[in-house]
Amino acid sequence: MGTITLLAKPPVSLKKANKMDEWNEGTTSNTTTVTSQSSEGTQRDSWNSDRGKYGRGGGGRGGFQSSFSGGGNSEDGIGFRGRGGRGGGRGFDRADRSESNGFGGGSRGRGGRGGFRQGGDDGPRGGGSGGGYQGRDEDSFARGDSKDPEKKDGGEEERPRITYVPEALPEDEASIFAHYEKGINFAKYDDITVDVSGSNPPPAIMTFEEAALCESLRKNISKTGYVKPTPVQKYGIPIISAGRDLMACAQTGSGKTAAFLLPILQQLMADGVAASSFSELQEPEVIIVAPTRELINQIYLEARKFAFGTCVRPVVVYGGVATGHQIRDVLKGCNVLCGTPGRLLDVIGRGKIGCSKLRYLVMDEADRMLDMGFEPDMRRLVASPGMPTKENRQTLMFSATFPEDIQRLAADFLKTDYLFLAVGVVGGACSDVEQKLVQVTKFSKREKLLDVLKTTGTERTMVFVATKRQADFIATYLCQENVLTTSIHGDREQREREQALADFRSGRRPVLVATSVAARGLDIPDVQHVVNFDLPDNIDEYVHRIGRTGRCGNTGRALSFYDPEADGQLARFLVTILSKAQQEVPSWLEESAFSGSGSEGFKGFNSTDSRKGGSFADSGARSQAAAAPAAEDEEWE
Repeated sequence: MGTITLLAKPPVSLKKANKMDEWNEGTTSNTTTVTSQSSEGTQRDSWNSDRGKYGRGGGGRGGFQSSFSGGGNSEDGIGFRGRGGRGGGRGFDRADRSESNGFGGGSRGRGGRGGFRQGGDDGPRGGGSGGGYQGRDEDSFARGDSKDPEKKDGGEEERPRITYVPEALPEDEASIFAHYEKGINFAKYDDITVDVSGSNPPPAIMTFEEAALCESLRKNISKTGYVKPTPVQKYGIPIISAGRDLMACAQTGSGKTAAFLLPILQQLMADGVAASSFSELQEPEVIIVAPTRELINQIYLEARKFAFGTCVRPVVVYGGVATGHQIRDVLKGCNVLCGTPGRLLDVIGRGKIGCSKLRYLVMDEADRMLDMGFEPDMRRLVASPGMPTKENRQTLMFSATFPEDIQRLAADFLKTDYLFLAVGVVGGACSDVEQKLVQVTKFSKREKLLDVLKTTGTERTMVFVATKRQADFIATYLCQENVLTTSIHGDREQREREQALADFRSGRRPVLVATSVAARGLDIPDVQHVVNFDLPDNIDEYVHRIGRTGRCGNTGRALSFYDPEADGQLARFLVTILSKAQQEVPSWLEESAFSGSGSEGFKGFNSTDSRKGGSFADSGARSQAAAAPAAEDEEWE
């Protein structure tokens, strides 16, 4: 049973605990440190009795985070708001100022985050036998029961209403067309190997002029600073313009977003698409889906850029933002709808979006969309009322990695004559990223990271860790050591995630500690350095992580902490990645890779169209690879 102790001052290990609020909630006063012991570690929180805010301290999953709200929901003014573990015995609850065992198991599917909301005499809310998930987003309707264990009739507890509305985006041309400076290695793209497989692929273009784009698009391309197309654009634009379905696999930072947006917008305008106007039912011509809020918002900003000055109106919907606000924006007119799966299904289910006029369905980071639990949502999306069949729409899939089993699964969404585009070392890392691995034991990583960051100055550095708990703990530790740091992960509220990215982009906090939510597709200018504090479980994720630097021809550096006891299964693949990217391979890594530990079970590094394997191409049956469960320690949407 956990105990709670109010401490007069922080323990020695975290002498500056009150600095948590500098990176999480803003500077606060009257802060008391709380320690909660549990079976898996110590949870630390900052209580602010004036403002009722809480810091997301590091610490063990077994603890909970609380805020002494100075009022709460009880008569004596005491209320706790606990963010328990994820069910399955990872948190305990507190009700009516008495301890109660809250190890009420359950999986993420039913119980979700194991969180609950408590308010003094109100008793436990959420927390049920399934882990007590209370929807963090209004689009999470399919994820859990959120039932009060005390209810006899099994009634469902009402989810908290999301009221967050982001600030309106600036409409001035300078803000819309902010862009990268051309990297010094941009010309090296001309030497990248490209392979297109499938029947009768159209020829590539060498310049944007050859793409026969309309004047508005040509002007917008010029405003972005693009001089010539990248390889994925040279081949992808004519394929899409020819009306072919496409599975495109290209290195991170290679311009995949423009590769599908430009030909789609060109075709819409060439066909004289009507300017979208207010209607209670919007029927977009294009739906673009991505697994994370940050990535889909980034795609929307690109669509907004290229559609500038045209009649095409892009709109974005994603979780963590008030649904009513987004629906009002949709109803103003929508030609291109960008969204995360859950919120898309929610808006469609509310009868605000119709699919009968859909012409293009785009999946970005498509491998992640199909192997991290989103496959059922994608099948529900293509089965939406009025949705054209795959034979009557154009489906496009893009990613930096496409393992063979995911290719087979993805083929269910594509026409049988789709084209497969492989650009560069498919499944490999960009050669513009200088990769370095150092051996660091688990308990030496923190000090090693601090040593590294003390030498990087104001360079933008992304630090990747394995869990949300670790992200908050490391960010707190670095702030205590006077390293300006923020963090992003699935448990932070949407406004916090957006603020963290804004602080990082602006350089106000040049260090961003992140979990996988930030590893996929995010395009942040001038990230000079990536640190893998914890190496991921698979090599595909490693490729996506280090791809946050060295983008669009710019150079970057990636440092990875290799723990021999935990990372041995990656050794052989790291050797291959380093070799293909023409990087130095440490002798100790080669010894580890070929010492017999092996790396069985990895399905990446597929640089060719899986249909070339024979059985897949010749058989009418599709091999249904089981979708992996959603990442246990992350909320992708």
